[in-house]
Amino acid sequence: MDILGGLASGFAVALTPTNLALAFLGCFVGTIIGALPGIGPVNGVAILIPLAFSFQLDPASALILLSCVYYGCMYGGRISSIMLNIPGDEPAIMTTLDGYPMARQGKATEALAISAVASFVGATLATVGLTLFSPLLAKAAIHFGPSDYFALYVMAFATIGGVTGANPCKTLLAAVLGLMLATVGLDPASGTARYTFGSFNLYDGFDPIVAIVGLFAISEVLIFLETSHKSSHAMPPLGRMFAGLKDVRRSFGAMLRGSGLGFVAGILPGAGASLGAFLAYVFERRWSNQDNTFGKGDPRGVAAPEAGNNAAAGGALIPMLTLGIPGSGTTAVMLALLISLNITPGPLLFERQPEMVWGLIASLYIANVVLLVLNLPLVGLFTRMLSLPAYVLMPFVVMVSFLGIYSISNSTFDLLVMIGFGLLGFVMRKLDISLVPLVLGLLLGADMENNLRRALSISNGDFSILFQSPIALVIYGITVIALLVAFGFAHTNRRFAPPAADSKASSEG
Repeated sequence: MDILGGLASGFAVALTPTNLALAFLGCFVGTIIGALPGIGPVNGVAILIPLAFSFQLDPASALILLSCVYYGCMYGGRISSIMLNIPGDEPAIMTTLDGYPMARQGKATEALAISAVASFVGATLATVGLTLFSPLLAKAAIHFGPSDYFALYVMAFATIGGVTGANPCKTLLAAVLGLMLATVGLDPASGTARYTFGSFNLYDGFDPIVAIVGLFAISEVLIFLETSHKSSHAMPPLGRMFAGLKDVRRSFGAMLRGSGLGFVAGILPGAGASLGAFLAYVFERRWSNQDNTFGKGDPRGVAAPEAGNNAAAGGALIPMLTLGIPGSGTTAVMLALLISLNITPGPLLFERQPEMVWGLIASLYIANVVLLVLNLPLVGLFTRMLSLPAYVLMPFVVMVSFLGIYSISNSTFDLLVMIGFGLLGFVMRKLDISLVPLVLGLLLGADMENNLRRALSISNGDFSILFQSPIALVIYGITVIALLVAFGFAHTNRRFAPPAADSKASSEG
């Protein structure tokens, strides 16, 4: 009854006129952002965070808006994958394998409709899982000690690179850089200034929101300035207006299997939707490819990864809300929003601010219905958005970024910090270094250090306390297993990578 009562109170929050309008706006804008190649959910949410501050939204409304943008981006990423063979974001890479061949065969509408239904199924089942498992995990996490949380942070950093198939050395470099940046400011124990170079502006460290907007939004503008000369791609025709129910029914099993795999992948801290889409496609290919039709335009090859990546998006919210550890790059950005609003995600969040949490969960049910209604009849509108000139979009991104960041603190120093992080993000993207580990290091570094200090103070400096808790040992074991499985899949993943998928997205959903 606690869950049903919480969900009822959540719908009371989500169905207010303001939050309902924000949910519709987030779904629509998120779909458009997801459809534009290369931007992706991380950049989309990061770009709109300053907008939430500019409108002075309360925490519940801001979280509802950005969560709906997140879900909308996951829906929209399939559009450019199917129509242009260019993934809108990394999780949509697997959709190109069968989606684009279907479009070339004159079945673009069928592929888009199947992917929309699969996204709805995956996201809805993941939201149900979020409803059922989040309160249970929050109650269990209350018993976590400092060494257990330290083990969770280790798992987050260890798995973020292995599961995405990124270069481990580059991933480690980005994570270490993020941890180094997290130490800037006053030492929490002694109050000594660290790495501030005499600047009082750095005594509080780097504001995560300022850093994230610079890393993603400003670097995206710089990337555009460098690549704006590239020619556009021709889209295949949409074909008939509506897809047949036969292909949807045939793909329903793939949707359910992909949803289950994606949800489990999303819960794993640091994994994100890329792993969910990859696992769903590989499993479905081995399960259903008796006729050797996968890779040639099989609808199940579209349904499985789309259900997987959208289910992973919902699953990634569970560790963020209950443990304070993001399950993906996009939830890392949302975690920064909560921190900036003086909200501490973790096991006590369900007790201290139940209206906000349950309002968020209820809004996700609404968002799934809205996205399905939008994506089926308005697919022609969203595909035409692919031809939107980037020189129209990018000035708006710059305006929102500068106005939003300045509205947070009214500090010109923060604007300079944002530009500095934008240059850093541009260099890292040019070097093919993921930005997500740096964001994780910046967000989790302080808590990781504090829990390490607490554990060592309890043991009088004995590091063996980090391995004495059964919970910590289980977490370390899961980390090792996840890394072994991930490196095995990374080898297999090279066989499925589409040659034309030269998306400039540098992070996952």
